[in-house]
Amino acid sequence: MALKLRSQMPELEGATTWFNGEVSKGDVDGVPTLIHFWSISCGLCKEAMPNVNEFRDLYKGKLKVIAVHMPRSEKDLDLDEIKKVADEHGIIQPIFVDSEHKLTDAFENEYVPAYYVFDEEGQLRHFQAGGGGMKMLTKRVNRVLGIKE
Repeated sequence: MALKLRSQMPELEGATTWFNGEVSKGDVDGVPTLIHFWSISCGLCKEAMPNVNEFRDLYKGKLKVIAVHMPRSEKDLDLDEIKKVADEHGIIQPIFVDSEHKLTDAFENEYVPAYYVFDEEGQLRHFQAGGGGMKMLTKRVNRVLGIKE
């Protein structure tokens, strides 16, 4: 079971390492935030990445986007490989590498890809998992940002 709606964002702690800069929960205070879980062994994650990047660029300055790499096997623990795949897929947002599943457990997350949208008060407003549904994600993000469609 994933985090319940309106739950507070867990502390962003326990990273094995960070790529593209480190972020603490304090850094996203007062800023709507999208946290997405992905894995280098997940084909759907790679397919969805252009959408996530588009989101990041479209909402630049209004929405913080943080990637969480959640390993699903031993092979997923290779930091060089994570960095390589991230670069290949244009992930320039901060990447929390969660090799010990500390953040994964805090989010009670079982899926990749998975998307968590938090409002400016740090409350979870939307969760979705799986490959499709970018329209729904866009709608929810717009709602959190107060953008009329």
